[in-house]
Amino acid sequence: MIKKLRRKLIAACMISLAIVLTVILGGVNLMSYQKVVADADAVLNLLGNNDGTFPQNQNGPGMPPEGKPPLDGELEKREFFGQRGLSPETPYESRFFSVVLDEDSRMLQADTHQIAAVDEETAGIYAQAVIRSGRTAGFQENYRYLVLTEEETTRVIFLDCGRNLSSFRTTLLASVALSLLGLLAVLVLLLVLSHRIVRPVAESYEKQKQFITDAGHELKTPMTIISADAELLEMECGENQWLSDIRRQAKRLTGLTNDLIYLSRMEEDQPRLSCIEFPLSDLAEEMAQSFQSLAKKQGKEFDLDIQPMLSCTGDEKAIRQLLSILLDNALKYSPAGGHLELRLEKQGRNVLLTVANTTIQPVEQDKLPYLFDRFYRYDQSRSSQTGGYGLGLSIARSIVMAHKGKIRAESPDGRSLSVIVLFPV
Repeated sequence: MIKKLRRKLIAACMISLAIVLTVILGGVNLMSYQKVVADADAVLNLLGNNDGTFPQNQNGPGMPPEGKPPLDGELEKREFFGQRGLSPETPYESRFFSVVLDEDSRMLQADTHQIAAVDEETAGIYAQAVIRSGRTAGFQENYRYLVLTEEETTRVIFLDCGRNLSSFRTTLLASVALSLLGLLAVLVLLLVLSHRIVRPVAESYEKQKQFITDAGHELKTPMTIISADAELLEMECGENQWLSDIRRQAKRLTGLTNDLIYLSRMEEDQPRLSCIEFPLSDLAEEMAQSFQSLAKKQGKEFDLDIQPMLSCTGDEKAIRQLLSILLDNALKYSPAGGHLELRLEKQGRNVLLTVANTTIQPVEQDKLPYLFDRFYRYDQSRSSQTGGYGLGLSIARSIVMAHKGKIRAESPDGRSLSVIVLFPV
């Protein structure tokens, strides 16, 4: 139990940290990518409004008109590009090209003067690929493009974003690598510190188990003496109500003590099991036959569906007790004239055991997870009638967990209860 608690603590911390890092770094990288796209689209829109070139005059891109003072021209240039969220250096930093296509997607003109990595033939191939995609904006390799439809032609403008995308990818990879290193460092710290974190819980749990074991052994002797004395008094004085009550309650306390000790032993980190391979189908049939007569006596229908020749590796005595607990519960908590069913079948690489019964009162779905808790009684009004004390399903769960299996309770229709056990073959 302590090992499971420690693993859950480590898993919860790691998952929480991973989610936080994913949200933070994912948000930062997403905003960085959107900034790259937004800047590229701003440049493309400017180029699109000027037939695939930057606004310019005879003095060069972004330069002031002839006859104006240089200072005024610089201010004008900065104001022009500033209104578009661009730097005045954008015309000199940008690498772009454009292609004009006719209605049949044949290249009419290609302008590749502002880029050295693409010739006219390659530019035409890029443009035709964009037209076939049917999109008006996006990425073609490292080039951001914009499609503009004119009267009888289509202009496709490409902007080289390779440097910005490379910087973005480098940042993304670095953030992922640093996140993984951070997660690894936190995992190492948790592996070291989790021992100290769960130590108080482990000590409390060990003291609880030790108390149950010691108290159980201490109670066994007086219970045995009380039972023996009651039998001697009964032999001398004859049967009477008080002696019968003493014997019955002493027997009940002895059973409760034995179950608590057994449950404590089964919940150890490494329970002592005699694991051998045994015929599970034969054991299930044997246990079912011992309950069929009881079911018939109480007017209840008991169906069996046991796949033959199934075997299991584990503690045969513990599995026998598991079947006894599940069948006894199904018999106790089913109404007169009710229906019981035991199914055993192979499912993939597992053995599926199902014990189902109709119930006296409707089953509430929110109470199903608590059925395997100690001393939990679903039907409190029948506690005195059934004679149990709410440890049966807790012991059943401990047996299943000790065999590396899984157990759960289901109620598909709200009027029946199915306890499903999955054992690895």
